[in-house]
Amino acid sequence: MRDAVLSLRDVRITNRQNGQELVHGISFDLRPGGVVGIVGESGSGKTLTCRAALGILPTGFGVSAGSVSIAGSDIAGLSVKQWTQLRGTTISAVFQDPASYLNPSLTIGAQISEVLRVKAGMRRRQARSRSLELLAAVHLRNPHLVYDQYPHQLSGGMQQRVLIATAISLGPKILIADEATTALDVTVQAEILDLLADLREGTGLALVVVSHDLAVVAQLCEEVLVMRSGEVVEQGPTKQVLHEPRHEYTQLLIAEHEQYGLDRFLDSAVKEPADV
Repeated sequence: MRDAVLSLRDVRITNRQNGQELVHGISFDLRPGGVVGIVGESGSGKTLTCRAALGILPTGFGVSAGSVSIAGSDIAGLSVKQWTQLRGTTISAVFQDPASYLNPSLTIGAQISEVLRVKAGMRRRQARSRSLELLAAVHLRNPHLVYDQYPHQLSGGMQQRVLIATAISLGPKILIADEATTALDVTVQAEILDLLADLREGTGLALVVVSHDLAVVAQLCEEVLVMRSGEVVEQGPTKQVLHEPRHEYTQLLIAEHEQYGLDRFLDSAVKEPADV
């Protein structure tokens, strides 16, 4: 087993204003090229866990116990400057509702190029060339056209691809996809999941996939954590958890998802990640 690029050890997250603990001791290791899924209903603590790993917990919230390590370094002592350097270059993220993360007054090309110029020190022409490469890498047709378009001119799926292109622009080791396909229709969702799988295979990118949809986790993930009310109620290899769920909440989630076609992933898509 190679060294973990992201490691959480008994992480507890507390609302410091009222002392309420919202995440109760979550632990997992993510190795290079690995995929960990976190699944659970809204309010289960999935997003807080991811925000803790990214160092962007809401004001008043904090990691009250445990540790988060990125590429072997504990993040607890990182300065603002160190976090700025780390985000994008080592760990990056894509969230739900891509339109809210894109500047409506700037073209797509300008937004990606700005990241490359500010954080990678590229010159204008070099940044443009790299931006076009990234747009092609996320399977956007006619990258030159997209480069000059504004966010409102793109579909939701195209906007999400742009965010993924931006997120991987600096070659991070870890990408957190937090409900990244939730707002998309089924066909586009499948395309984005295929894209993430391609990036993982082609670059060794490690993924944390957060979703309330078990079919998404079944398709991509090697390991899954099932969260409820801030606790991990079940954790293990995806194939094992989905085929032989032990906790009643996991069993309930699977029963609810069967009507949406989860069964078609259980006998096929889970096998490949589980054997990686």
